[in-house]
Amino acid sequence: MTQLRVRDAAVFLGVSEDTVRRWIDKGTLQATKDDAGRKVLEGIEVARLARELAHAPELHGATASSARNRFTGLVTRVVMDTVMAQVELQCGPFRVVSLMSSEAARELGLEPGKVASAVVKATQVVIDAEPASRPLRGETP
Repeated sequence: MTQLRVRDAAVFLGVSEDTVRRWIDKGTLQATKDDAGRKVLEGIEVARLARELAHAPELHGATASSARNRFTGLVTRVVMDTVMAQVELQCGPFRVVSLMSSEAARELGLEPGKVASAVVKATQVVIDAEPASRPLRGETP
């Protein structure tokens, strides 16, 4: 299961680290300690809260980004049959959905709580799972 440090959870939720710590204190999020004694959260719990907090931005006719973008977020849902998979990511306030082969989703290890990136170009959305060994923002290997 994917575990996230407080600072990374804050990035994915679009809030400050202090807000995440308050949510832990209130019981909104459950934290444990990793082997180094740092607070960590289960990715699936952060994904659940991200979905609850998400809201559609009010753009008033303007686009929020250009046609070529990469959005990093948390997998919140995977619906899979024998051939195709529907993968949903919560990237801050944005919900990104991609259709791909079930084989690709399995090979990427996509499951709720997993950190992944969506690359958006024209009408295609490409999901790329973040390797577990790759350090997250500001973390040294």
